[in-house]
Amino acid sequence: MKGGREQSEALEALVVKTLDDDKAEDIVSIDLTGKSPVTDFVVIASGRSNRHVGALADHLMRALKEGGHGNVKVEGLQAADWVLIDAGDVIIHLFRPEVRSFYDLEKMWDGAPETAA
Repeated sequence: MKGGREQSEALEALVVKTLDDDKAEDIVSIDLTGKSPVTDFVVIASGRSNRHVGALADHLMRALKEGGHGNVKVEGLQAADWVLIDAGDVIIHLFRPEVRSFYDLEKMWDGAPETAA
């Protein structure tokens, strides 16, 4: 269930700040408001290794829970090549750099306004 615009923006800001604090690389936030019925923002970031990607995901899930967004769905945490965290209004993709460049999700949303963190 999607919340209001202010709630979506606050959640997106929490995600970006947490990833930035944990030294995620190449953080990109794509505003999909009005373009997707599923989510308002997609945040894509890279970790330097599987261990870093796993730590980013773990810390982000903890921050989301502490921020009152504990009902998130997570895929890919065990391998930590590509971790998907669905927080409802914000969907987060965390990659190792070579996996990110292979899938190139940013290209899927060409034309959507991008904001780099």
